[in-house]
Amino acid sequence: MDTSDLLSIGVFARRSWLSPRALRLYEQQGLLVPALVDERTGYRWYRPEQLGTARLVARLRRLDMPLARITAIVAAASAGNPTVNPAEAVALLDAFWTDEEYRAAARRELMNHLRIRLLGEEGDLSMYDIQVRDVPEQLVLTEQRHVRVQELPAWIDEGIGRLLKAAAGHGDGMAGPCFIIYHGAVNEESDGPVEICLPIAPGDGPVEAATRVEAAHREAYTRITKAQVAFPQILSAYDAVQAWTEREGEVPLGSPREVYFADFMAAGPDDLCCDIAQPIE
Repeated sequence: MDTSDLLSIGVFARRSWLSPRALRLYEQQGLLVPALVDERTGYRWYRPEQLGTARLVARLRRLDMPLARITAIVAAASAGNPTVNPAEAVALLDAFWTDEEYRAAARRELMNHLRIRLLGEEGDLSMYDIQVRDVPEQLVLTEQRHVRVQELPAWIDEGIGRLLKAAAGHGDGMAGPCFIIYHGAVNEESDGPVEICLPIAPGDGPVEAATRVEAAHREAYTRITKAQVAFPQILSAYDAVQAWTEREGEVPLGSPREVYFADFMAAGPDDLCCDIAQPIE
């Protein structure tokens, strides 16, 4: 067994900034496979050319990146890969960091939500700017379901997709921002129901979804960022609108709702994209 041109696992670990234990784990994942393994002793040897990949893995791990994402980036960036695509590797890295920034922003908003809760049931809700507007009558495609908070994001994504498909084949298609009405509380114990509404322009021909007319009304609302939409911090915005309504002597009319006036998926963590609204008399 000729190991003259190879690096022992100890030397490779020191030069790559990875521990032998980590190297064995990455071997199991197929991420860093030794060039040679002694069948009798199980001792591992690596090629010097593998140091670049190993150091990339070490740096990505310092970002607390999951191994599955590291594997995808390494595969796209590997010089030995016949389909190497540095641009794809950078895109995967950017996607990871976008998710990290959203998680950090969501945690920050959760801290704000917890501070409000600890200050009292109402807390300091002055951070929310409450406004009032008139909403015209709208014809909407609708889908309604009893759903708990854990299932809510997936169902909303799928439901909006179905309604967008139905709207595309009807008249002029979507005619206003999608909104989601909470006819009952949604949390770990309660399941709504929840209704997704997608405004469409009146047109000819059948519609492959249920429709109804949303009556014209006034509503109090506050505008929040993508990070503030995360549960449970979104509840602070609902509380702020409710507190304003009570303080101003307004009479709630119907159920509260979330109005998504911007592309939620394309929005950054601090981008305004949603209104928390309460119809009032």
